[in-house]
Amino acid sequence: MTQSRSSASTLRLFVVFIAFVACSALGACSHRNDNTWQGYVEGEFVYLGSSQSGKLTQLDVARGDEIAANAPIFALESVDEAAALQQAQQQLAAARAQLADIQTGKRPPEIDVTKAQLAQAIANARKATLQLTRDEAQYRVGGIPKGQLDDSRAAADAANAQVRELTHEVDVARLPGRSQQLAAQAAQVDAAQAAVAQAQWKLDQKRVNAPAKGRVYDTLYRVGEWVQAGSPVVQMLPPQNVKVRFFVPETLVGSLQPGRALTIHCDGCASDVNATITYVSSSSEYTPPVIYSNESRGKLVFMIEARPSVDDAPRLHPGQPVSVSLR
Repeated sequence: MTQSRSSASTLRLFVVFIAFVACSALGACSHRNDNTWQGYVEGEFVYLGSSQSGKLTQLDVARGDEIAANAPIFALESVDEAAALQQAQQQLAAARAQLADIQTGKRPPEIDVTKAQLAQAIANARKATLQLTRDEAQYRVGGIPKGQLDDSRAAADAANAQVRELTHEVDVARLPGRSQQLAAQAAQVDAAQAAVAQAQWKLDQKRVNAPAKGRVYDTLYRVGEWVQAGSPVVQMLPPQNVKVRFFVPETLVGSLQPGRALTIHCDGCASDVNATITYVSSSSEYTPPVIYSNESRGKLVFMIEARPSVDDAPRLHPGQPVSVSLR
């Protein structure tokens, strides 16, 4: 029995020794470097949609695709918008043609008709003038009555008046439209151009391209489904929108400023990722809910955000835990 107690005592001492060693090792493992903090990756996703409604007719990407800037993403049905654009373009052409017509006056054939009428009037005026000359001579010798001479004078005056009228008509035919008329038609052309631009914009909105290179994280509609205006169809993440968020204690936040270089370590990464601090929170947070006092200042933490380079960003994934240390 004594041997049994001795064996039990020895076993207890051995267990205590093992526990001491384990606690020591655990304490060593839990010791935190003051310049290393735990954080996580966050992504500022871009949701691509259209300002117009329509049926989804084309989806050019799939979840997980790496896409280039300006790559086609999706297209909506655009029959109505294409017809509206064609109508606006035809109305613009008509307005321009009317403005050109007003600016040039009458057509040359129309002016030629007036010129021919003027030539005929000139000939009639000459004939009437000659007849008046003969009648005046006859009246002086008493060959014709006074009434016939008056008729000849009236006919000559009418013929000369017609010549003057047709001469003015030829001059007017060569003139462009009045200034107010020209201004009104020019305004019609401007309005038609604005209608074309609006119709073109609506048509362009039915086809969406990538604003930047990045990764497609999800597609939210299938081909054939109706998409409301403003509803996102594709969720993507450009590399410049990847950031790392971590928290540092109040005692260290003063030494961290935007532009400070960091090193990010993540599980499974072949090598560490370099990053730069881009934001330091101006307000503090508490790790647990405590009452503020001088003794609890050690529990204050400040949020820090850092961004990797565009080339290194694809190695990080939103939600991924990382370790952040100063360089």
